[in-house]
Amino acid sequence: MHSKENGEILISVVIPIYNNSPFLEELSSRLQLSLEGITKNFEIIFVNDQSKDDSWEIIKEIINNNSHVVGINFARNFGQHYAITAGLDRSKGEWIVVMDGDLQDKPEEIEKMFKRALEGYDIVQGRRFNRKDGILKKLSSKLFYSLFSYLTDTEQDEAIANFGVYHRRVINVIISMRENLRFFPVMIKWSGFSSTTVDIDHGKREHGKSGYSFKKLIVLSINTIISFSDKPLRLTVKMGFAISIASILYVLYITVKALLGITSIQGWASLIASIWLLGGLIIFILGTLGLYVSKIFDETKKRPMYIVREIYEQENHDVFNE
Repeated sequence: MHSKENGEILISVVIPIYNNSPFLEELSSRLQLSLEGITKNFEIIFVNDQSKDDSWEIIKEIINNNSHVVGINFARNFGQHYAITAGLDRSKGEWIVVMDGDLQDKPEEIEKMFKRALEGYDIVQGRRFNRKDGILKKLSSKLFYSLFSYLTDTEQDEAIANFGVYHRRVINVIISMRENLRFFPVMIKWSGFSSTTVDIDHGKREHGKSGYSFKKLIVLSINTIISFSDKPLRLTVKMGFAISIASILYVLYITVKALLGITSIQGWASLIASIWLLGGLIIFILGTLGLYVSKIFDETKKRPMYIVREIYEQENHDVFNE
């Protein structure tokens, strides 16, 4: 297998962690075995997104017994894609693996993707052909990616998430993108490097539940669509144009009736319905514009995407505060 003789890191594994304490020890041991089958020069980066359980304490215990592992602890919860960004910023490998920390992304699948990457691909993503999630999560994911594909005029696959192997040149591009709205799979696709997919076995979640509640999924969907597409704005323009045309046609219809001497008593129901319809559309359009303006406002603040409270490494068993 491909290896580095000069001690440079060949593979960095970046794992965002949020309430994953039941999985961490098994994940670490399985990762160790899988990576040792590829190279001795690797690092594992756990990024704790301010978990509410004892994930950080377990991560530090793992580090004390494993020189390959690094821990990053956030000052507060920022979100999965910001945790991924922090791990990418800290990574040193020629190849970077990004995966979830709940063992649904199986460490044993890394070698399969890495071998495919060595065939000449910069990006190899795992496609979950037998996705083992609940019906509601599958449906919400399919709905999100269908809507996202339509609004961004791109092809998105709900079977593909973060799990994949990425070359350093790809990750350097992602690191250079410092906008505050983050969605890793779309940023990877936007980079345009040579890519392929590999069918992988998707593990069943044995403990707990996903950190993404329905509310969080809705917020993520809105933020992602606004960040990567201006189509909602273009749709509002088309909607306004269509309403204007309909209004002109209706005025012509009334004028023709008046010229022909046809009169009718106008009812309040149609008048109120029209007012409510137009009022609702105006509020909707203003709200859409407001969302874009608020995101522009957030970007102009230039605040850091994440705040690191602690970095823990085995080298000196110490904590570096930032």
